[in-house]
Amino acid sequence: MPMYVYEAKTGGCAKCKSPGFEIMQSINDARLARCPDCGAEIFRVIQAPGLGHSETDLHYRAKRAGFKCLKRVQKGEYEPMY
Repeated sequence: MPMYVYEAKTGGCAKCKSPGFEIMQSINDARLARCPDCGAEIFRVIQAPGLGHSETDLHYRAKRAGFKCLKRVQKGEYEPMY
């Protein structure tokens, strides 16, 4: 199920003020109109989808697959990261 971020339009409590709060909802669920804590009017913030992969996770998977990760030392010069 996707995570959605909601934020107060004006005012609001510590939970719904900027940067807002995250909530997991089904795609078929209706959007929230009010903050569950204070009742302030809220809107859903549009965000880029999260792919669930951190940089360290990707390096670990590459290493496990037999690839080498290099970091740039100078122009045209690289050294292994691990």
